[in-house]
Amino acid sequence: MKYVLIIHEVEEYTAWKKIFDTAAGIRKAAGEIAYQVLKYEHEPNKIVHFSKWSSIENARLFFESAALVKIRTEAGVKAPNFIYLDQLESGVL
Repeated sequence: MKYVLIIHEVEEYTAWKKIFDTAAGIRKAAGEIAYQVLKYEHEPNKIVHFSKWSSIENARLFFESAALVKIRTEAGVKAPNFIYLDQLESGVL
């Protein structure tokens, strides 16, 4: 399985979340399968977006596209850090 971990600060979570939710259709069309949104414990505008993708290529094409750069700017995203991951193992304890 392929995953993307994005860590970024946003200007204001509620405004970012509205745009994030609106983009669900284009994320799905690009190959996002599932996601989790998390925040730092004491920093409500420091967001972690962890998502499962159909391929790393699809994720890169989406996240590095000019259209998404514009959407991130509108959403108030500051300096996102993208980490592309291949699953080695998983389990439940």
